[in-house]
Amino acid sequence: MRKLYLHTFLGALMLGFTACSPRLTGTWNVQRFEVIKQGESGLSINNVGTMVFRRNGRGEKNIQYSILGISKFDNLPFNWEQHGNAVTISGNNTDFAKTWIIVRDKRRYQEWKSTDGGNTIQVIELSR
Repeated sequence: MRKLYLHTFLGALMLGFTACSPRLTGTWNVQRFEVIKQGESGLSINNVGTMVFRRNGRGEKNIQYSILGISKFDNLPFNWEQHGNAVTISGNNTDFAKTWIIVRDKRRYQEWKSTDGGNTIQVIELSR
């Protein structure tokens, strides 16, 4: 009887750990990156690279894009945390280091939005 309880407890514990693992882990394509300024037309670029989110809270970016003649390359590692519908990315010298709100959260598609605290909104679309 004790063995049955032990196996049941261990099974429930393992199921709990796998059920709580973030949907975000894995490799995502940055399908679209958009910068919207209030009162101005927005800038949108497609297929800018990939982001890898590991279970240990670390990740890697391979981002490359050009806006208004300025080329940006972002291949630096980052740390990330997810709390509910918010993802915080931290790292040095990156436009992606901030807290993002997950607007759409599907298995193979996510849309995130963030702001600079002023008039600029950034949108990222991720797909697998």
